[in-house]
Amino acid sequence: MVRRPMPADETDSGRGNPGEGTLVVVEKSGHAVAFHDVADGALLDRIELGEYPHEMVLDGARRFAYIGHYGVRMSGDVGTGGSSVFVVDLAARELVRTIDLSPFNRLHGIAIDERDRLYVLSEEKAVLLRIDEPATAGAPSAAVHTGGIKTHMVVTNREGSLAYVTGLLSHTVSRIDPHDATESPVTASPGRLPESCALSEDERWLYVGARQDKALVALDARTLKEKKRAAVPGDPLRVYVIPGQDTLLTTDIENRTVTRYDSELREERSIAFEGIPAGISFHPSAPAAFVTLLDIDTVAILDLETFETTGTVSTGPEPDVTALI
Repeated sequence: MVRRPMPADETDSGRGNPGEGTLVVVEKSGHAVAFHDVADGALLDRIELGEYPHEMVLDGARRFAYIGHYGVRMSGDVGTGGSSVFVVDLAARELVRTIDLSPFNRLHGIAIDERDRLYVLSEEKAVLLRIDEPATAGAPSAAVHTGGIKTHMVVTNREGSLAYVTGLLSHTVSRIDPHDATESPVTASPGRLPESCALSEDERWLYVGARQDKALVALDARTLKEKKRAAVPGDPLRVYVIPGQDTLLTTDIENRTVTRYDSELREERSIAFEGIPAGISFHPSAPAAFVTLLDIDTVAILDLETFETTGTVSTGPEPDVTALI
């Protein structure tokens, strides 16, 4: 259920109400994707997927969701993993098909550009696959080597001309051209166990969380030269840029906090949670974020202006990634 949803009169009419809409939730250990009414937390529908789905993106029209089949619970777990992308029709709430990307497996990082081209990262093969027409395609359009090892997360610029990939075992971040396999990756090491990365709004800077070094690092997005580094108190599992702002959010799984930093990596605000904060998604029009609390099967609604929780939604096992439609 949902607790203390934000009243409608507490939001400006032109920017949306975070207490309205349908929240799409990937249940990592529920092996499913679920649909919840944000207003009361009610479970509207639930679609069974393969074992341990992880990352998800939506197309620009919010018609389809694309979910990678990672196939193991955690990055440290052994196993072949999955090799398909699940295609979910969001209006029909139906798994309409899968895109088989064999032999590329342990599909984790996933991104989509402004032309709805899909990019899927094979952690096992360290290859980024491009799918130009994911709504209808049955196979990848192209593939490029990433220059990393155990490549886990990917982010692209808006036009899809550049992609950035983190390598958990190579301790690297790579800048690659997903349209030209003849161009060698540009690589740098921002620190030990770099997992998550995010581009600034102007796409000039790449922010990376170096988990084992307990650091946030800002790199020049073109050259990957380091601009700034800041120590953080715990384990920065995920790093996000708040849409329309030059500020960052991190999820710290050691201290169970979400923290906001400015573009110079100075801490501004922090909030602690009962559960482990894992993934964050943003409301498309209101100043709100949805924070998955992995170990207590909950999504918290975070007001980005007051930095207070305005409600929670109870979910299935291990909510990992969300999106509001």
